[in-house]
Amino acid sequence: MAESPNPISSNIIRQIIKKSLFTERQIEIILNQLNLHKTQFTISKGAYFRQVKQSRDKLIGLYYSVILLRGLGILVPEDIDVISKLSEQVSVIQSSDVFPEKEEEIMFVIGELVDRACRV
Repeated sequence: MAESPNPISSNIIRQIIKKSLFTERQIEIILNQLNLHKTQFTISKGAYFRQVKQSRDKLIGLYYSVILLRGLGILVPEDIDVISKLSEQVSVIQSSDVFPEKEEEIMFVIGELVDRACRV
């Protein structure tokens, strides 16, 4: 059985990770824990499970943050729609070949949409 390609090998995904609250390692661990992609880690079992806990705590914090921001009206339904549509597009982009010259353009558009949604 052929192994699936690494989901964070795309330059666009790596650029988005750099702007996110997560590190590449944390994303790899989350993918691994959810059985979405298996990665071999060259760290001790104890260190791995400490990072699993840190990743889980960060993910829980993210969910609580979304609930809080949505509950206070800071994150409005239109923002959620933009995030959802961007996520769908990133999923499509990730599974296709993107010419390097287009990557910068794609990241610019994502950045513009995120900046518009963030009115603070």
